[in-house]
Amino acid sequence: MSANPANGTPPSPQPIQSAAEAENLVRHLLAAMDALVATVEQETVLVRAGKVRDAMAMETTKQDLARAYVADSAQVKANLPVLSKQVPELLARLRKQHESFNAVLQINLTVLATAHAVSEGLIRGAAAEVTRKNAPQTYGNSGRTAALPKGASTPVSVSRSL
Repeated sequence: MSANPANGTPPSPQPIQSAAEAENLVRHLLAAMDALVATVEQETVLVRAGKVRDAMAMETTKQDLARAYVADSAQVKANLPVLSKQVPELLARLRKQHESFNAVLQINLTVLATAHAVSEGLIRGAAAEVTRKNAPQTYGNSGRTAALPKGASTPVSVSRSL
């Protein structure tokens, strides 16, 4: 269930040999989903609170959990007929949990998109203000202040250290 270190590709899913293996696989995926849901929910709370740096610190954990989720999901897909016969009740639970997981992901993606849009708007606004202040104050033929030439802008840098 881990990636092949030689070439970075996940190994091909192995066939399930017993009911115990089937149960272990589905339980492992359920546990990975629980941990991933908790991490995504915590990230959502942090981003909503404006604590983006704290949310970014969770990235490695989230990536590891996502890798485990993807590997286990591939294993489950490859063995779906066997799992349906050997552990149907766990498979039903997995489907329900997957639906709630998708809902949590939708909320998380919406919050992240909103944070991205807000930060982009702030940066664009700051850049426009800097450009406006640094633009030469000239007059056009009509005697009014001339507009900035198209494409005229002043670079803006952002310091990430606070």
